[in-house]
Amino acid sequence: MTNPSAPSSTTPSNRLNGGKVIARTLAHTGVRTAFCLAGTAHTQLLFGLQDEKFRIVSGRHETCTVASADGYARVSGKMGIALIKADQGLPNAITGIITAQLACSPVVVLASLTPANTLEAEGEDENDILDLVKGQCKWAKTVPSPDRLAEFVEAAIHQATSGRPGVAVLGVPQHFEAAAMEYIERARPQIASRNAPVADVSSIDEAARLLAQAQHPMIIVGSGAALSQAGAALRQLARTFKIPVLGSNLGRGLVPEDMKLGFAWPLAQVAARDADVVLIVGLRMGQRMGYGLAPRFSADAKFIQIDVHAEEIGRNRPVDVPIVADAKTALEQLHTALAAKKDAVTADPLWVNNALKIRLARIDELGRDEKAPIHPYRMARDLMAQMPENAIYVGDGADIQNWMHAILRIKSERAFMDHYPLGSMGIGTPLALGAAAAAREMAEETGDMERPVVLVTGDGSFGFYCSELNGAALAGLKIVCLISNDGAWGTEKHGQMNALGKSVNCELGQWDYQMIAHAYGLNGERIEKPEDIAPALRRAFAADKTTVLNVITDPAAGLMRKQDPRVQTVAFEDLVSSQKKHYTPAIA
Repeated sequence: MTNPSAPSSTTPSNRLNGGKVIARTLAHTGVRTAFCLAGTAHTQLLFGLQDEKFRIVSGRHETCTVASADGYARVSGKMGIALIKADQGLPNAITGIITAQLACSPVVVLASLTPANTLEAEGEDENDILDLVKGQCKWAKTVPSPDRLAEFVEAAIHQATSGRPGVAVLGVPQHFEAAAMEYIERARPQIASRNAPVADVSSIDEAARLLAQAQHPMIIVGSGAALSQAGAALRQLARTFKIPVLGSNLGRGLVPEDMKLGFAWPLAQVAARDADVVLIVGLRMGQRMGYGLAPRFSADAKFIQIDVHAEEIGRNRPVDVPIVADAKTALEQLHTALAAKKDAVTADPLWVNNALKIRLARIDELGRDEKAPIHPYRMARDLMAQMPENAIYVGDGADIQNWMHAILRIKSERAFMDHYPLGSMGIGTPLALGAAAAAREMAEETGDMERPVVLVTGDGSFGFYCSELNGAALAGLKIVCLISNDGAWGTEKHGQMNALGKSVNCELGQWDYQMIAHAYGLNGERIEKPEDIAPALRRAFAADKTTVLNVITDPAAGLMRKQDPRVQTVAFEDLVSSQKKHYTPAIA
């Protein structure tokens, strides 16, 4: 007899293996780049991604695979995809996962698991290796059966991209990717679709009242404003009412840092103590913000805070006007409310520049010597003279970022990232790799020229993950990398020198790091003279591949940065935990 449930020879069948099911599900997000370390654990998925026209960018360390997906997400606004092996790879990946989670980057990590039936009762393997990351990411689960792959991948995507974005880790038993199943295409909801929460009208009116009366209003924006696509609304509010905007993290560049209306928080933070009304948008009041407390801010200043998550409102400092709402929507509402006020004060943002006079004067007089050794400010100024306004800047290291913040001006959206808030050294290299992959994909979609990617790092931080240049070479990605090579762990060395007059275990030696680029078939130059920086930068921006510029910088410069608060753009002294001892160096 014929089995009535068996498909006839004329019934169309769409039998796919699990790897192709995952690939098709991921393709619905619009993402066309994935980051993967090796291939054995995800063989069927990799072939599926290839069939779906994904580019696959190779990595050499699991933290970097996740961090590259993070960098891709920060620049593109899409979801990042990272593929790793769970058993050995997940412990390695934790730093990348925490970095992306703290940065609110939507990243899906697909971790290939050893089949459960291979586990022994008293073997070395944990019953659930995802326990390693459950406290460090937004969501982590294991697919229970092959026929539920699409469902669980969609759940991971939803968790990573909705609400406050974050990292979703999905454990996929390795043999599920080879399992055959009937794949039924079905309608899917829009990825990360959201009804933007509208602010309470009375809160908007009160915020408008405070801003209308302010003499020194200030807006400080963070990554939440960028994630909300609030740039246009923010620029309209700032320009209409002449309110200075200080950007931090991914919020930098939403208002171009022209030193008139747009400023970088690290540089201009000394003006915060003069603000009488402070509007915080999509930003946590953490360590780099002085926790919102005095002396970084006036104890008498009125605070307005806009955040989509209520638990962020009033973190560390009480807020006078809490607004739980989408940043873009709330800023549009606030503009309308302020425009309706006939008695609104049109602020003069010149007060910020006045507060910066002493700091800027000191910065301007440093690094002007035409003789070696090269001061980090000289490298920074030459970079700013050559760097296109739409370039994506990736920062890494400690001392060099303190120097760079003084000179760096971000002029476009989604154009700045660094290792904050985790502060994991070395993560800048894979972030830049992901940023370059995103820039290429975006250029292909729009037909525009590819945005340049610039990585500025220290010699210590470069050493962590420099093998990721292998991925840049294989994928044909272009990064302009500048290493400030002072031959030491500068922050530690000069901290010891400042406190004790000597240092130990901080020296590295000013080695030929450009040779690592040569090893992967990339461009590399060693630069020892100030006059050689600009020509080398021109060559690097014109090149068709990644270039590493190993700039030999002054080993003694960092000590002065420890001693002169005028050039301190990241105040490590804020790490003191007692509220009574928060310390921001006074600028005389």
